[in-house]
Amino acid sequence: MCTTCGCGTTKQLLLRKPGGKPRQITGMELALDHSHHSGDKSNKIIQLEKDILQANTSLAEENEIFFQENNIIALNLVSSPGSGKTSLLERTLTDLSVGVNFSVIEGDQQTMQDANRIDATNTPVIQINTGQACHLDGEMIKKAVQELKPKKKSILFIENVGNLVCPALFKLGEKDRIVILSVTEGDDKPLKYPDMFSTSDICIINKIDLLPYVNFDVKSFKDNALLINHHLVFYEVSATTGEGMEQWYAYLKDQLN
Repeated sequence: MCTTCGCGTTKQLLLRKPGGKPRQITGMELALDHSHHSGDKSNKIIQLEKDILQANTSLAEENEIFFQENNIIALNLVSSPGSGKTSLLERTLTDLSVGVNFSVIEGDQQTMQDANRIDATNTPVIQINTGQACHLDGEMIKKAVQELKPKKKSILFIENVGNLVCPALFKLGEKDRIVILSVTEGDDKPLKYPDMFSTSDICIINKIDLLPYVNFDVKSFKDNALLINHHLVFYEVSATTGEGMEQWYAYLKDQLN
């Protein structure tokens, strides 16, 4: 987790809106103990992980209260890189542009590419560049929401950094966590990354238009996922062709009723 993957060396968070200058927020450096002394080294690491997660949970709870008080449905989109999260958002925001208020927080280590794509749909968006961090956390979301100012009675999409490991450990205050997997990734992913699937509420199987060309067994994937989390709800879609998107849209519309 973050004590070994480099997240703890993050020193700053950049919040960026398309067309605007980046605003640097300092003070994000975590006070990590990189001591290599023998003895209670393992205890220090365990305590550090516990403290980081407890602090994040408190911030996530603050975010959740804010979202509930303002009737903002926050949805945390998680996946490995290349699953089609941004493409799914682009199609969703375009097709449901009338009648639903959306806003988006984009998370990536670098670049404004995804925020620019969302901005092209005329949706309020802010980009979080996490630097060396491989996930979003409660504090990042709190600061982004303060700048983005999503409307009341709206849906806020949080597109997390592409990673099936660390984001599973960090709550953001979301109503639902939605794991997205493309059929090009393999139907054994739930068994390899059980934490992500066990902590998710919804699973979107994307790029089903490619099923004739890849070795992906939808039933086997669902069986594997349900072994990890029998509460998972599945949507089979193609963000490219639009196949299956109506069920996904119905879920989104139900959230505001």
